[in-house]
Amino acid sequence: MSHVVVTRDEPARPPARVAALQLAPVLGDLAGNTERSTAAVSAALAAGVDLVVLPELVTSGYLMADADEARSLAVTAGSSVLTGWADACRARPGAVVVGGFCELGEDGAVHNSAAVVDASGVRAVYRKVHLWGGERRLFTPGGAAPTVVETAHGRVAALICYDLGFPEWPRAAALAGADLIAVPTNWERGPRPAGERPIGQVAAMGAARANHVAVVCADRTGTELGVEWTEGSAVVSAEGWVVSEPVVGEGTAWADVDLHASRDRAPGRPGHFWNDRRPDLYGSVVAPLVDLLPVPRVEMGAAGAADALDVPGAALPGL
Repeated sequence: MSHVVVTRDEPARPPARVAALQLAPVLGDLAGNTERSTAAVSAALAAGVDLVVLPELVTSGYLMADADEARSLAVTAGSSVLTGWADACRARPGAVVVGGFCELGEDGAVHNSAAVVDASGVRAVYRKVHLWGGERRLFTPGGAAPTVVETAHGRVAALICYDLGFPEWPRAAALAGADLIAVPTNWERGPRPAGERPIGQVAAMGAARANHVAVVCADRTGTELGVEWTEGSAVVSAEGWVVSEPVVGEGTAWADVDLHASRDRAPGRPGHFWNDRRPDLYGSVVAPLVDLLPVPRVEMGAAGAADALDVPGAALPGL
């Protein structure tokens, strides 16, 4: 993968107003979700937003029962769903939309995808690589790194939800030159200590800080088949701070962000996020799991509990 090297003496550009639209898609209502998401995009752009991020699977809803239902809600990248977002972009010069949708691929496979769209049409489609739980029954995982798209405001890449849990993936987008990573997401509401941020936001903050790249997460709201959502939409600066106000219910998390500030990998520090890397020591990070086994014996400690595990993978819960 080639790295993009940018000097600090680039001409200054005005910040872009970026926004995560926290919406409540209705499961199975492709036409209604398309209409509502397009209207929300149009309203945001009319209010002065330059770059809009929509939730994961905003066109279909999330909790599809099986692969047949997912296929019935899947659309191609050339569908009117995405061209509607492109049409909305024509009302504001330079406008960009990144939105999640259930995609029918050219080969007939169904993907959990995100499109990067501007007035010219669909610029790129990213297919979620790291599928969460039951998604594996519905979707074919993506097999390519996120594309970095040059826009009027800076370079934009998309990841989707669980992808953010793998630090290598936002790092790959940043190394490819992304100034901003857009993250359509559906974070299910779960317990957390009082006063703490949703764990998804914490992951976004870590990704932003570690890569000095802005991150915009568009979560959803509403209730779907009894499941409630975190409502964790946020704009995170390249310094790793949440710079938008929290959103409850349907609404917008927005902030003015200097995307080009992401290109300074040593912003006022004695260190440099790229030059100080030691990839010669990182082989285990990308080694196949089989290369890391067998794992060491794991002492359980408590009397009466299993005293050790020799089973490969036993020290890796959930695998």
